[in-house]
Amino acid sequence: MTGHHQTPALLLFGVFVAITLAITTWVSRDRHGSAEEFYAGGRLFSPMENGFAIAGDYMSAASFLGVTGLIALFGYDGILYVVGFLVAWLVVLFFVAELVRNCGRFTLADVVAARMGERRVRIAVGASSVTVSVLYLVAQMVGAGSLVALLFGGTSTAARAWTVVVVGALMVIYVALGGMRATTWIQIVKAVLLLGGTVALTVLLLVRFHGDVDALLRTAAERSGHGDAFLAPGLRYGGDWTARIDFVSLGLALVLGTAGLPHILSRFYTVPTARAARRSVVWSVGLIGGFYLMTIVLGFGAAAVVGPDDVRASNAAGNTAVPLLAQRLGGGADTTGGTVLFAMVAAIAFATILAVVAGITLAASASVAHDLYASLRHRGGKARSEVAVARTAAVGVGAVAIALGLLVRDLNVAFLVGLAFAVSASANLPVLMYTLFWRGFTSRGAVWAVYGGLVPALGLVLLSPVVSGSPGSLFPAVDFQYFPLQNPGLVSVPLGFLAGWLGTVTSPQAPDEAKYAETEVRSLTGAGAV
Repeated sequence: MTGHHQTPALLLFGVFVAITLAITTWVSRDRHGSAEEFYAGGRLFSPMENGFAIAGDYMSAASFLGVTGLIALFGYDGILYVVGFLVAWLVVLFFVAELVRNCGRFTLADVVAARMGERRVRIAVGASSVTVSVLYLVAQMVGAGSLVALLFGGTSTAARAWTVVVVGALMVIYVALGGMRATTWIQIVKAVLLLGGTVALTVLLLVRFHGDVDALLRTAAERSGHGDAFLAPGLRYGGDWTARIDFVSLGLALVLGTAGLPHILSRFYTVPTARAARRSVVWSVGLIGGFYLMTIVLGFGAAAVVGPDDVRASNAAGNTAVPLLAQRLGGGADTTGGTVLFAMVAAIAFATILAVVAGITLAASASVAHDLYASLRHRGGKARSEVAVARTAAVGVGAVAIALGLLVRDLNVAFLVGLAFAVSASANLPVLMYTLFWRGFTSRGAVWAVYGGLVPALGLVLLSPVVSGSPGSLFPAVDFQYFPLQNPGLVSVPLGFLAGWLGTVTSPQAPDEAKYAETEVRSLTGAGAV
């Protein structure tokens, strides 16, 4: 990519950064420094505003860059990510949104603590939430690096590294200065930009094929080199039984993981009532559903117009399929239309990454301050305020995400997010479901459920082909691969639920029936909710 093409993309990205920094500055002038203002934006957002913010939070670089890339490379099997991401919202809508809003204040640990006030429970849930958030952040960093590699011709390692650092620095500024209110407005602006850009690309693509979707799919299949197999299951996950089981594992993680994502759960506290939380989810499902339908079209469009070989040549994991498609739809690399469309998509993708990392960083810093620091600090002496600790934690979380993002920069973004979903479904979902729906659940069961899912999920990833033993792994020169699946969800999710059950039935502590009754009434009616 020449400097002529880099300049418009960087200018548009600079405009977005300027707007978001202005929002952050404006919001920070009016804040009064309370925990409710920092963590929940004063609970003042309407269902529509929060629905757009949830959509902005969820439609990440994994969706815009990673999923479309997987569809461009593997056809039908790439759509399976879309199905998992979307079906997951049924779990959130029916089992989580209202109940979490009624039972908690700021974090997932608040929901569990509504029944069990023990410090060890809050520490366990807080540690798990931080782990999931960092894994999700890493995926966004990899997406940022892929974009910059394309923008600067794919040869500038230093440019990729500096971009990851800049994205990390910006997300710390957004969170530390603006808190939830600034983060929410940034996500709303980003959602509007992303949906607008996706609609524009989809329309241009369909116009190119005269509205004939069948012709688009046939062309994609022909250019893929796989023929009709490109449009049928099995290209990525049908090679052998291990691949098929890996697909089941991935699907389980995607469908169940959303309900335990800390940055999604924290959004339900930004509205005044549980009814508003449910309506927020309805808004977000509509927006997200429309977006994912368009990503399917764009993925096959990239295969048809750009071709899998060119996509793979630009980025082996397929993360640059959409920017390349935009460039071709505009007329090509050396045309004004191609330059403008490429610049637009690159800027929107940067905006997507910035908005999502701000939301995740806020959720992670809230868990560090509200759950870990508040539980571990000594009661004697002068303690720092939670909000001050949260701002400091944002810096630390950003630094860790930057370091890990540089380490795994060559992996597919959607795949990395799949790992975060697996850890969320393994550690956070069991403790949340047991807390809300099992009368006999105890504190020991809560701690065991978290660690019984978290430790196996992380351990199995370390022993999987992702880390070693294959050409595409993080460390291809060594081999300590003992677990055959790339996604651990099929094993670690049941282990999380099993550990919670074992911890409860072996606990010497009797379950607190009165506390469960209080939690049940509160979760279903909102009586006593904050």
